[in-house]
Amino acid sequence: MANFSFLNLLFVVLFSIAPAEGAVAAAALAPEAAIKGAYYPSWFSSGFPPSSIETSLFTHILYAFLSPSNTTYKFEVSDSTAPLLSNFIAALRQKSPPVKTLISIGGGGAGPALYATIASSASTRKLFIDSSIEVARKYGFDGLDLDWEMPENPKQMADLGLLFQEWRNAITRESKATARPPLLLTAAVYFAVDFFLSGTYRKYPVASMNQNLDWINAMCYDYHGSWDTSATGAHAAFFDPNSNISSSYGLRSWIQAGLPRKKVVMGLPLYGRTWELKDPSVHGIGAPAVGLGPGKDGVLTYSQVETFNKKNNATVQYDATTVSTYSFKGTSWVGYDDVVSTATKVGLAQALGLRGYFFWALSYDKDWRISTQASRAWIYGK
Repeated sequence: MANFSFLNLLFVVLFSIAPAEGAVAAAALAPEAAIKGAYYPSWFSSGFPPSSIETSLFTHILYAFLSPSNTTYKFEVSDSTAPLLSNFIAALRQKSPPVKTLISIGGGGAGPALYATIASSASTRKLFIDSSIEVARKYGFDGLDLDWEMPENPKQMADLGLLFQEWRNAITRESKATARPPLLLTAAVYFAVDFFLSGTYRKYPVASMNQNLDWINAMCYDYHGSWDTSATGAHAAFFDPNSNISSSYGLRSWIQAGLPRKKVVMGLPLYGRTWELKDPSVHGIGAPAVGLGPGKDGVLTYSQVETFNKKNNATVQYDATTVSTYSFKGTSWVGYDDVVSTATKVGLAQALGLRGYFFWALSYDKDWRISTQASRAWIYGK
């Protein structure tokens, strides 16, 4: 499905985005199987049961989310949550082809102070780590994913490095003691290796992450949104000619900091962000806006975007500069990724030699359109 112009774009990326690293995507990726991941929002289980997941499109599904007690720092699975975990695993085990499963811990709605406390001492880290392994094994998961959003200062980043080290050591010990394959250990992280936009500068503990994690899930989205209603924005821009707030910058920053390409997985959004245009005749990316557009808090799932476009006969534009799509009708403006921008980003991820991609979140797609296109677009590393 790659045409001449798309191949040209890949070569541009290979030789201009990351010339210093000098890696060819296929060669860099060859030893490792590609990751085609997605987070499963458990709160949608009644309307989107695990049995409805099309596993042929994915390699890893992450159950979102589970959190430890804020007093014992252990996972005290409630009577209502236990069946959800059991049903999740049972349903996916029956699917063909099979997928690997991980418990994602934390999430954007979790209080960051809890994870800062857990990571701050050896005793609390041990309680958390041992309990996480226990719950993963009890319910039959293949791994664990930490979604701590976000460590707030250099001390917390250092503690995070210790947490990963001790977590990996515990996983290795448990695997040897039980003669079972070691659990996977991953982390959802900021799009860039450092918080260069924050008043409190801090950087992730790359050495520990390289040594102890199987890979990172870089959240390459939410660059623009409801916190700034003055202008529209490509909230998952791969490129940004005016700033470093882009996936190309963030992903390259991880590589330049020393994290191997095979341990970097690019995040893709299955949702859009919306604005109300100040002037409907000025409707490009960066157009003046006066507020949020349709959707709760200015957010529409991809399925809802498709409905909005069809219902309103909206104009749809692909923007090659940012590798994103937007649509508009009257003063309503939506920035999102469609099948074209998603497939292009997947190709760019390959050009950078990354391990793969993941989606936030399952159930947001429309008839598996984007998930299917992304899976087809990943042509190396199978």
